Amino acid sequence: MTSSPPPPPGPDHSDAPAPDPGPAPLPQGWENPAVRADRRLVELLQELRVLQTGVQIVFAFLLGVAFTPRFAELSDAQQDIYVTTLLLTVVAAAVLATPVALHRGLYRHPGKARIVHVSARIAQYGLLLLACALTGAVLLVLDVVLGTAAAVAITAVIALIFATLWFVLPWALRRAARDRP
Repeated sequence: MTSSPPPPPGPDHSDAPAPDPGPAPLPQGWENPAVRADRRLVELLQELRVLQTGVQIVFAFLLGVAFTPRFAELSDAQQDIYVTTLLLTVVAAAVLATPVALHRGLYRHPGKARIVHVSARIAQYGLLLLACALTGAVLLVLDVVLGTAAAVAITAVIALIFATLWFVLPWALRRAARDRP
């Protein structure tokens, strides 16, 4: 015959209330507005870091072009494309860096949700400017390499690709999600 082990020494806790488990866990995916705004801002700033690299590469390419011996051989129209593309790239860099400046300038500001909303809108304008700058760079290079007719045709396709992927597709997905029951 086996016996059960003796009870541990000390007072009997059979009538004691169960320890408080703390607050109930939040449902998965729940965020309060402040946490959501912080997360969204971090995500946006990370996305902008990626874009800034692309802008810097295009800008460096464009700066180098002006100092090549062949630059003097560009037609007036090609030089106009170059100057326009260079300026679009600089403005795109400034616009895409604006959310970072807002974040720094309004650090610990209570209206973070508003900062995120404004920054997201500014980022959209920055994407538009970047798409124009990249399209201009493609037009310039293709005009020099292939001639004006081919350059315009190919660049139009490139512009359509940017418009579709960067603007139409997100709009369509947002609309489909909103219309879903």
